[in-house]
Amino acid sequence: MRIIMFSGPRNISTTMMRSFESRPDTEVRDEPFYGWYLKTSGADHPMRAEIMASMPTDWADVVEDLCSPAAGPAYVFEKHIAFHFADISDFGWLKGAKVLHLIRDPRAMVASYKNKYDDVRPIIDSYRVQRRLYKQSPAPVIDAGDILKAPGAMLRALCAALDMPFMEEMLSWEAGPRASDGVWADHWYDAVRASTGFKPYEERALTLSPELEEVAKACAEDYAFFHERRLTL
Repeated sequence: MRIIMFSGPRNISTTMMRSFESRPDTEVRDEPFYGWYLKTSGADHPMRAEIMASMPTDWADVVEDLCSPAAGPAYVFEKHIAFHFADISDFGWLKGAKVLHLIRDPRAMVASYKNKYDDVRPIIDSYRVQRRLYKQSPAPVIDAGDILKAPGAMLRALCAALDMPFMEEMLSWEAGPRASDGVWADHWYDAVRASTGFKPYEERALTLSPELEEVAKACAEDYAFFHERRLTL
């Protein structure tokens, strides 16, 4: 079974990928459309050339790879950054898969993304894509803050919503890189590579510039929409 997670950037999405990869019955796919997104959008992301050289950049090739049946583990977990699909209307490649949405307080996302990349406006597109998909087909929603506050309980609830068994292995893993990590991990995954589990939740006072506050404000309505519909204990 394919499990497809849509998330914005800087939203514990890679930690969630680590969690699912820790299961003995699951393999993961790390942002398989990233190379295609860079090629078609022209976005000047860190390691752009290396990323495009490391993976397929043709839409049809990526879809065929994801949707082709193959013998393997019981579950395949796909991590997708939602803004990669801002200009896409064809989501037929989701057919037959279990979809979930990962959300986070936009102010926290903006602050974290700004530490790694200057243009934070794609966060707005991520929420808009996720909301459009949800309206077409409602799916489980989880908030990053809820996961960090109670990882075991929330993962059990998520697994139940996805019709899959929970496994204790999802709560811890060995530090270090993974062969499944995209080549962009050298820029983005320093904290995850140092981790051995879900970090404790921290309430942080954030001070954002007026420009960053405007981006967070533009996401507020969509975040509230999802927050009201998220899984709770």
